Amino acid sequence: MSRNAQSKLQEPAAPRKLRSMRRRNLDQRVRRTHERLGMALLELIVEKPIDQVTVQEVLDRASVARSTFYLHFRDNDDLLLSQLEVFLEIQSTALSVRKEKSYRVVPVAELFAHIGQQNRLYRALATSGRLNDFFDLAQGYFARGIEQRLIESGRLAKLSPRELNARASALAGSLLSLLRWWLDRGENESADAMDRLFHRMVWSGIQ
Repeated sequence: MSRNAQSKLQEPAAPRKLRSMRRRNLDQRVRRTHERLGMALLELIVEKPIDQVTVQEVLDRASVARSTFYLHFRDNDDLLLSQLEVFLEIQSTALSVRKEKSYRVVPVAELFAHIGQQNRLYRALATSGRLNDFFDLAQGYFARGIEQRLIESGRLAKLSPRELNARASALAGSLLSLLRWWLDRGENESADAMDRLFHRMVWSGIQ
């Protein structure tokens, strides 16, 4: 055995905690890169149609290398899809993650307020034809999140898993229809009022 090989065998392995920290730091760097790229793209698509936004423009605004971009995403559409999924994951699981003790199954007030503040982005997605992609994704995410909250409520323990799943899917569809209605009519009602309205629909329908 060579002296170098013996030296490597004798070197102590990195502590497990240190290795874990390295992986976590790497994950954080990747996440920050994704965030910079995502923010750059979202800023650009409210300035001009997404089909006119180039990858290079995203890279320039985010200060990210081209090789790094293509390590994670195929193109701008793939980046946009990733950003929508992150947003929907956070929104659909927020109540369960923070273990909120309430009758709510979706943080409607927070969701509507956030989307209302991003009205230009909503319009940009609609104009580009990507809005249906958002709603298709949202249906699945919110159906899963609502189902989890219904289970946590304990009020539907007698329902079969199949019926619970069906109800959650129907409620997710109602949520997204209500969101479209609210946005298309100028957001005249407050986000809190829409939260109360949606949850009256949820529990009156279940009762």
